[in-house]
Amino acid sequence: MPGASAATTPLTGTSHGTPRPSSRVGLAGVATMAGSGLSNQTGAALGSLAFPVIGPVGVVAVRQYVAAAVLIAVGRPRLREFTWRQWWPVLLLAVVFGTMNLSLYTAIDRVGLGLAVTLEFLGPLSIALAATRRRVDVCWALIAAAGVVTLMRPRPSADYLGMGLGLLAAACWASYILLNRTVGSRIPGAQGSAAAAGVSALMFLPVGIVVAVRHPPTLMAAGCAVAAGVLSSTVPYLADLFTLRRVPAPAFGLFMSVNPVLAAVVGWIGLGQRLDWAEWAGIGAIVAANALSILTSRD
Repeated sequence: MPGASAATTPLTGTSHGTPRPSSRVGLAGVATMAGSGLSNQTGAALGSLAFPVIGPVGVVAVRQYVAAAVLIAVGRPRLREFTWRQWWPVLLLAVVFGTMNLSLYTAIDRVGLGLAVTLEFLGPLSIALAATRRRVDVCWALIAAAGVVTLMRPRPSADYLGMGLGLLAAACWASYILLNRTVGSRIPGAQGSAAAAGVSALMFLPVGIVVAVRHPPTLMAAGCAVAAGVLSSTVPYLADLFTLRRVPAPAFGLFMSVNPVLAAVVGWIGLGQRLDWAEWAGIGAIVAANALSILTSRD
């Protein structure tokens, strides 16, 4: 989840490596994907525990710092060699990256982990459905739309601002995927993603300072924020590097479909965020639409 890891672009084939041609997904690959998904959602849940002290903005700032440290160490960008044609998509990617995480974590604070992650997941799902012209994909789009309507149905307890922020995170994730393609085509390796993460961290540096001064973090709040950065950025990124070299891209994308369910379960067990039957049905519809889109894909 960019609500996902810092460099993960599910449903796009990714740029971490070419999966080995295999019809079966090994046990190690499944275990790694499961661990990555649980780590991502657990990190978000731990980060939410720091909201009462430093707020979503403070947690996101720390997460950006952690993501930047990891990606810069791995990508080692040669910033002085970048041209303006390379810099402008990197700068846009940095803005989108920060906005995506901030809107997602604020949505988590308002509507809960499961609902926020499900709405954000509409971003990559929209990219996948928009890339095809088959009639069958219209059915999957309608199923996803039905899930959205179910989740956002009018009711006294509905927080439409929180839901709107979840949809903003979805739009940012879709933009993140498209910008990553542009950056990947113009800058070799992970240098572009690393540079974007570094710029995003610099953008959040004054924000982090203001939050720290106005709302001094407790040791527990700081620990939860750092844990969110490690579990939601570092672990998924490294896990994806391992997985995408051993698991076919369709299998990886199919497993990524389970993330909204994992988020709902982690939110329920870890944070006591219970969902009613209609919310579970909405999440199930969106997950099913994505899974069916991948299973029926020709590519």
